[in-house]
Amino acid sequence: MNNDLVSEAAMHHHEELVHLEDTGLEFTTTCDLERLRSLVAQWLEIIGEDPHREGLVRTPQRVAEAWAFLTRGYRQNLHEIVNGAIFHVEQDTMVVVKGIEFYSMCEHHLLPFFGHVHIGYLPRGRILGLSKFARIVDLYARRLQVQERLTNQIAEAIAELLDPQGVAVVADGIHLCMMMRGVEKQHARTTTSAMLGVFRESAAAREEFYRLLSTSS
Repeated sequence: MNNDLVSEAAMHHHEELVHLEDTGLEFTTTCDLERLRSLVAQWLEIIGEDPHREGLVRTPQRVAEAWAFLTRGYRQNLHEIVNGAIFHVEQDTMVVVKGIEFYSMCEHHLLPFFGHVHIGYLPRGRILGLSKFARIVDLYARRLQVQERLTNQIAEAIAELLDPQGVAVVADGIHLCMMMRGVEKQHARTTTSAMLGVFRESAAAREEFYRLLSTSS
């Protein structure tokens, strides 16, 4: 699996601590924030705005920091975020984690899409700490994406880590590129799925996975 999607220049940029003033969140990034700030200021001028007016003076800074956060998945590594939270078990019962929120950016229009991811897998002697599923979702959601690829990347990452009997991933998303522009349909949702191993081969395994997804408690 190729996680090395960052440009050579970005990889060698110095690490910088970012403090998001409106949320209190702190994170480090190797994004070239100064260059991003400059590009945002130019973009504001191109669309007919004045980046020096009061309401926009700090906008390039805010946008640069926001995009460093929204695309931080490019600068993260699968094995580092899992941090060894893989455990050996004797059981091979199906594990299902439902309703993991995701927020991503459509690579076609740079507009948000968001929703929930549901993950199931059938272990082969190894399980993953539950919180790591949310981190894996964020790893691939926090970059420019299409929902189809996002769904497959999550499934392939879990398969790579655990070598389970099978992995099932379903994502349900709302796309602002359909709501704010183009067809402007406010209630359309997109569902994608990736089935690996026993979930691709066995209708019974898929049926159990979808049955567990439908339970409310």
